[in-house]
Amino acid sequence: MKKTILVTGAAGFIGANLVKELLSTTDDKIVGIDNLNDYYDVTLKEYRLKEIESLDGDFTFVKGSIADKSLLDSLFETYNFNIVVNLAAQAGVRYSITNPDVYIESNMIGFYNILEECRHHPVEHLVYASSSSVYGPNKKVPYSTDDKVDNPVSLYAATKKSNELFAHAYSKLYNIPSTGLRFFTVYGPAGRPDMAYFSFTNKLIKGETIKIFNYGNCKRDFTYVDDIVKGIKLVMDKAPLKKNGEDGLPIPPYAVYNIGNNNPENLLDFVQILSEELVRAGVLPSDYDFESYKELVAMQPGDVPITYADTSALERDFGFKPSTTLRDGLRAFAEWYKKFYKV
Repeated sequence: MKKTILVTGAAGFIGANLVKELLSTTDDKIVGIDNLNDYYDVTLKEYRLKEIESLDGDFTFVKGSIADKSLLDSLFETYNFNIVVNLAAQAGVRYSITNPDVYIESNMIGFYNILEECRHHPVEHLVYASSSSVYGPNKKVPYSTDDKVDNPVSLYAATKKSNELFAHAYSKLYNIPSTGLRFFTVYGPAGRPDMAYFSFTNKLIKGETIKIFNYGNCKRDFTYVDDIVKGIKLVMDKAPLKKNGEDGLPIPPYAVYNIGNNNPENLLDFVQILSEELVRAGVLPSDYDFESYKELVAMQPGDVPITYADTSALERDFGFKPSTTLRDGLRAFAEWYKKFYKV
């Protein structure tokens, strides 16, 4: 049966890839909203939208902000959405230190507006982006959704934890089925330029040195965007069940999952593979000497040496397992970079 789906942040990295996947594999009606802000190069967002518009499918794009309540009112009244996927958020940990206002507007007020709409226009499922940053300075790895996450170390992380709390309250009060997904280091073609692999590439091309923290002994859970999108799609189709507890009152139809690779990669290996793939794609010269451009430095204060996701719950409940190797993912990025920037 044809569904009507709202994807917020539809010109964003994950949002645009999700919309493309839905248009390619379903006949659902997709409405995308994005404010196309200039947190990073808007031409990237426009490129993603062009890619979406080149596909056959039932897609409507709305330029606007989820912080605009009257705009959301009219969208929800017009379309009667079955599923809402909230991927609109101000991203980036460092940016939240210099520009806190936009985080409150998008990640708090915007998400509150989405919840209110789902309350007054009931939906089958609200899926929303949380973040691995909620784990803060946790030392125990892999990170599990059973871990305590009450010590955020950035405003960005605090807004994401708040989203989970807001969603829980609304699920309890109004029986709204909601699932939060804690994303771990997503990468791929046409990604966010503030992410390490993208900024490393920009620096390597300019012949600048890149700093590798903890002398290269940092491990991160890099997850390819196509794998993330497959995971979101599986989750969208299976909302938490509405049921009553022993006391006869509704149990909140609420869930939170980690979505990552469950396979931490050494940062030094990551950058080594990236440089090899940039040479292979012709972005860097064939005689490029990576050794001369890397600087191994001590750990940044507050950083953790290893972060990765325990994704066993997602595998158990949805059969989700990422399949893209780091080399394949970085190869796709390098080839896209060559084409997009014409280097």
